[in-house]
Amino acid sequence: MTQEKSSSPSNGYFMLFIFIILFFGSIFGLIALKTTWFILGIVLAIFLAPGFILVNPNESRVLLLFGDYRGTVKKNGLFWTNPFYTKKKISLRARNFDSERLKVNDKLGNPVMISTILVWRVRDTYRASFDVDNFENFVIVQTDAAVRKLASMYPYDNFADEGLDEDITLRSSMNEVSDALEKELEERLEIAGIEVLEARIGYLAYANEIASAMLKRQQATAIVAARHKIVEGAVSMVEMALDELGKKEIVHLDEERRAAMVSNLMVILCGDKDASPVVNAGTLNH
Repeated sequence: MTQEKSSSPSNGYFMLFIFIILFFGSIFGLIALKTTWFILGIVLAIFLAPGFILVNPNESRVLLLFGDYRGTVKKNGLFWTNPFYTKKKISLRARNFDSERLKVNDKLGNPVMISTILVWRVRDTYRASFDVDNFENFVIVQTDAAVRKLASMYPYDNFADEGLDEDITLRSSMNEVSDALEKELEERLEIAGIEVLEARIGYLAYANEIASAMLKRQQATAIVAARHKIVEGAVSMVEMALDELGKKEIVHLDEERRAAMVSNLMVILCGDKDASPVVNAGTLNH
C-alpha cells in the first residue's frame, strides 16, 4: 500500500442502539434477576464501545489493525469499526502557515529578510501518516528550504546602471515569484500528500546591515534619473528659444552672446532654487 484507500465502516447509530440495549438491559437483568450471566452482556457492551468513531466535516480517521493500514474514513457521521482498530485523527481543513523571517542572500549576494505565507491542507492521509515522520513539521522545514532556494534564484531589485537588468526580481515581480514558490513547494510536499492552495511572499526587505546603504543608492539613482530628464528638457527649451529668436529677428546675437544666453537659461532651468533676476539698465555691453 503506497496510497490512500477509502474505508466504509458500519452504521454507528444501529450499533449505538445495540450497545444501549445490551449494556442497560444487562444491568437491569443483573439487578432484577440477579443472574451473573448478564455480566457477560455488560463486558461485551464495554468491548464494543471503543469501536465508535465520530467524523466531523473536513476531518478523517486513519484505521490501523496491529500496524496494518485498513483505510481512511472521510465520510461525515457516526460509525462503528473493529474495536481493535487504532484510529488516528487527521484534519482535512485548510491551514495557514506564516514562516519566520529568514536572512538569506539573493542572486547578487545581497542579504535580505524574507518570509512566506502558505495555505495548505492534507490531500493523501496515507502519505501524511506514514511517508513522513511528522507532516506538520515537514511542512515547516520544507517551506523554509523552498524560500531560501527561491531567494537565491532572483535578485532583490534591478540595477540597470550596473548592467544588471533582470526580467524577474523579488520586489517587482510578485506574481511570478509566488508562482515559482508555489511550484517549488508542491514538488517538495508531494511526498507527504500535502496540497498547496496558495503560497506568496509575506515580508521582503534588505537586511539591517545594508538597508541604509541600499536606500541611499535608490535615492541617488532616482536623483540621477530626474536630473537626466531635467537636462533633456532644458536643452530642448534653450534650442527652441534660440530658434524662435532667430526666426522672428527680435535680437541678433553673436557666438559669445549666444553662449552667455545658453549658460543663463541652463542655470535657470536646471537649478534647484529659483533664480534671482538682475535687471540691466544699460546696454548689452555694460
